[in-house]
Amino acid sequence: MAEPAFSASGSRLFTSWLTGAKASLAFTTYQAGKVFFIGMQPDGRLSIFERTFARSMGLAAQDKRLWMATLNQLWRFEDFLETGEQHNGFDAVYVPLESRTTGDVDIHDIGIQTNGQPVFVTTLFNCLAVPDETHSFRPVWKPPFIDRLVAEDRCHLNGLAMEDGKAKYVSMVSTTNISEGWREHRDNGGVIMDVESNEIVATGLSMPHSPRVHNGDLWVLNAGTGEFGKIDRDSGTFEPVAFCQGFLRGLTFIGDHAVVGLSKPRENKTFQGLALNDRLEKEGVSPQCGLKVIDLKTGAVAHSFTIEGVVEELYDVVALPGLIRPMALGFKTEEIRHYLKPAKVDL
Repeated sequence: MAEPAFSASGSRLFTSWLTGAKASLAFTTYQAGKVFFIGMQPDGRLSIFERTFARSMGLAAQDKRLWMATLNQLWRFEDFLETGEQHNGFDAVYVPLESRTTGDVDIHDIGIQTNGQPVFVTTLFNCLAVPDETHSFRPVWKPPFIDRLVAEDRCHLNGLAMEDGKAKYVSMVSTTNISEGWREHRDNGGVIMDVESNEIVATGLSMPHSPRVHNGDLWVLNAGTGEFGKIDRDSGTFEPVAFCQGFLRGLTFIGDHAVVGLSKPRENKTFQGLALNDRLEKEGVSPQCGLKVIDLKTGAVAHSFTIEGVVEELYDVVALPGLIRPMALGFKTEEIRHYLKPAKVDL
């Protein structure tokens, strides 16, 4: 049976902005189990390339390396192309070289440490973790109010902000210490916590996601209200910058612009009763799925990338600076058997 239709389009100036930025984007959808790469074709049209990985979630990119969390594994991709080299018109080919089997621990955000290794949010166990040679993962931090590591999503720890190569801030939906307790605090129980000091730096948020430090500012998606904004690190006040018509997850930056991921809220108890729904009704608009490009200087939505069809929920988005048209290898075609690159060594 054929897959449901998928279509995507950029706003009028989205392609020219992406071209001028000399960057491309990658984003994940756990709902459809895909990772997408958005770049530019030589004729000026969008290049949209996708690969299938079950429950694709958190992404982290650094230099020629890409990390991605999936249902049971943490994947490391490496770009096999040298600078200036191309493969079938693509200027990057991300090859899945390594996967760590973690089991279904519900990995959300991923960060890359100074040593190049990932640190990630294991939402099921309410902690930050790193890969381990002999276990599913190695816990490295948990919120002080979580009394023990157990497979219960108690506070819905989800987002991770890195600073100077170290885990700095996390977002969570509540500070509850009981299984699924966060579900009763979706409206205003969300917090941002400083990993180094164990102090809560912002409260009263609604299902916050994707905290990021950019140019010295702490940005976050207040998903339950549909607002993108920043946290005053001294007062802890959330300062809304832009409203986007969707449930927000996934945040990256290209120059003076933020790229925000939007999802259509599911018709279940997780998304019901949020201020976002009232705001959408008030504005007379329907929720969207896609990306919004927000001008950090004005707060205006400068460009958009809209998705229709089978994909209705996104999780993460990363910028790939310096790449114009990236792709990746997957496991549904024979290409991965024959795309080979031995290391250069003197024998």
